[in-house]
Amino acid sequence: MTSTPSVGALLRTWRERRGISQLELAGRADSSSRHISFIETGRSRPSKEMVLRLADHLDVPVRERNALLLAAGYAPHYAQTPLDDPSMGTLREGLERLLTGYEPYPALIVNAVYDVVAANRGIAMLLDALPEHLLVPPLNAMRITLHPEGLAPRIRNLREWRGHLLAQMERQIALSRSAPLRALYEEVSGYPAGAGPQDAGAGAGGEPEPEPGEGAAYIALPLLIEHDGHLLSFVSSIATFNTPMDVTVAELAIETLLPADAATAKYLRSLGP
Repeated sequence: MTSTPSVGALLRTWRERRGISQLELAGRADSSSRHISFIETGRSRPSKEMVLRLADHLDVPVRERNALLLAAGYAPHYAQTPLDDPSMGTLREGLERLLTGYEPYPALIVNAVYDVVAANRGIAMLLDALPEHLLVPPLNAMRITLHPEGLAPRIRNLREWRGHLLAQMERQIALSRSAPLRALYEEVSGYPAGAGPQDAGAGAGGEPEPEPGEGAAYIALPLLIEHDGHLLSFVSSIATFNTPMDVTVAELAIETLLPADAATAKYLRSLGP
């Protein structure tokens, strides 16, 4: 039977993961390296306030801060309120207005394991013609993007975009202890790492089409994706909530896809409301 790690062992793991010495952590938390050592070895039981202070200076995710408190013998400090709870009504309304206001450009909201919480019509447009089994709720953004029956065959720079997404997941796994996220990573990293369609110059009807952004410098790695015979180019931006006090809110991420060239913006506006 596996024993539950002590709060000291957990704090030591987070400190080492962040590459911070006991002395440095003590200075940040207005404590002493001796006290930090005693906490980590179990010779001293930290107060609830000390656990939260150390977690803050170690940038521990909100969900894991609750785990630290439980290991120290305290009740969780942060609620985990379902997004469909009546108390979340104002937040849901604000998020929906944000997504709608971004149209016709694509935008979506995902949780900690990339399940899609909400999306706008721009995202629905990109998911045209995907097989039903990939669209069964909860939709998963990573699975839909990298699955060989998902968006992957339409992504012209699949190898580069896949590498970017997997590296993003690796960073998140390194910062958390999420078994579900690790399982998702193992799944999607096993999908074929193709190079995307080979006929990169063909537009609708097989006519040559200029590469998106031709002649312009990209500000970030673009997502180059086909839609209805058009080659679209996007750059991605991800926003999260500052100083969240709820686990659900802390794990939400709003991703917006900004057109990376005038042709993509013009095409999206042409699709109408």
